Amino acid sequence: MAILTKEEAKQIIDRALSYAKADETEVSIFGGRTGNIRYARNTVSTSGESNEIRLNITSVFGKRIGSSSINELDDASLKKAVERAEEIAQLAPENPEYMPMLGPQTYPASATFISATDKIDPDYRAQLAIDSIEPCAAANLIAAGYLEDFSGFVASGNSKGQFGYNTSTSVDFSVTVRTEDGTGSGYAIRDFNDVSLLNSKDVTTVAMQKAQASKNAQAIEPGKYTVILEPTAAGDLLRLMTNGFDARNADEGRSYMSKKGGGTRLGEKLFDERVTIISDPTNTEIPMAPWDSDGLPRQKTVWVENGVVKNLSYSRYWAEKKGVPPLSRPGGGFGGGGYIFSGGDQSIADMIASTERGVLVTRFWYIRAVDPQTLLFTGLTRDGTFYIEDGKIKFPLKNFRFNESPIIMLNNIEAMGKPQRVGGSMIPPMKIRDFTFSSLSDAV
Repeated sequence: MAILTKEEAKQIIDRALSYAKADETEVSIFGGRTGNIRYARNTVSTSGESNEIRLNITSVFGKRIGSSSINELDDASLKKAVERAEEIAQLAPENPEYMPMLGPQTYPASATFISATDKIDPDYRAQLAIDSIEPCAAANLIAAGYLEDFSGFVASGNSKGQFGYNTSTSVDFSVTVRTEDGTGSGYAIRDFNDVSLLNSKDVTTVAMQKAQASKNAQAIEPGKYTVILEPTAAGDLLRLMTNGFDARNADEGRSYMSKKGGGTRLGEKLFDERVTIISDPTNTEIPMAPWDSDGLPRQKTVWVENGVVKNLSYSRYWAEKKGVPPLSRPGGGFGGGGYIFSGGDQSIADMIASTERGVLVTRFWYIRAVDPQTLLFTGLTRDGTFYIEDGKIKFPLKNFRFNESPIIMLNNIEAMGKPQRVGGSMIPPMKIRDFTFSSLSDAV
């Protein structure tokens, strides 16, 4: 499906709004092409491409809200969708937290669309898989990988004059490499807006090296260790922490940002002074759509500065209730990206060289919450865990179960490296002291 232009999208939205009889009406259109290729045991198993377009109508009478969705954009379908949304709204109970729709907004320019990614085709996907599979087969290793690319647009407009339009592209690639005997496993993952930054052979080489190096892992006693977390591993935990930057959850006593006795920990120093966390929609490495889920323009925001909590997010409803300006988190929902974590100047090799006794972790998986108040999580290491002694990697390790909080982790920093894009955020490798491994795991 071709991406609708800004003018085409606005014409459709205006046509839908012309049928509206509700107090307020919002129309949004989402469309795009999603392609993928998947391989396992060095053989492509599935590939495909889908095209989608969807139009959503939200109608409001007072504080009664109704919605409908369609995937046909002719006049008769638009009219019917509007009527259906209005019918639902009139039957719905009132939403006491409903906020009136916004009027016209000015949105910043976005760098989320890259033409090279938009041009990805089946031949490209097949070549990417070949470039990953062939070196693994030649080295008697077994590869399993997945690529997904997206190119599309979103447009939104309402009866009060708000209108926004944005195009975006993305590409996500991950690969797991195993040794033939099944005792060694390596993993690597990359995500970009610009596919020209992706080289599947180079990414696969990283996973191959980890697989070969992790054969015949040995066990050591669980306990507290200095750990070196590669950006993927650090990101696995840090992106769970950012979901706590929500003022309402904190005000209502439901997060680690809640203060005992009431209120939030805004303004408190919760982390090592080297920790600064920002979001910036204009950042070229992790660009974002120009408006948030409330339709407000995104803005550069400092969430943590030198370890001190500087901002929490406020929905329009909660902001009005508390008498402050609204502010949204960049990623929106659970585990969203868009954060930029401060880093340092040490490489992973430097961190290893300075470690007397520790553990190098490629990634975590199967992470589950234990205590939301302290943000304690449990989970497992996977796909390349190594023992460090006297500044050198000595041998591969059997995997561990961990019990740790990223809050504690960010107070036990010994060193950090240059941030890298992981899951839509910029995450540095980290050297952390006293990281808690609670038990061993037989999983590879």
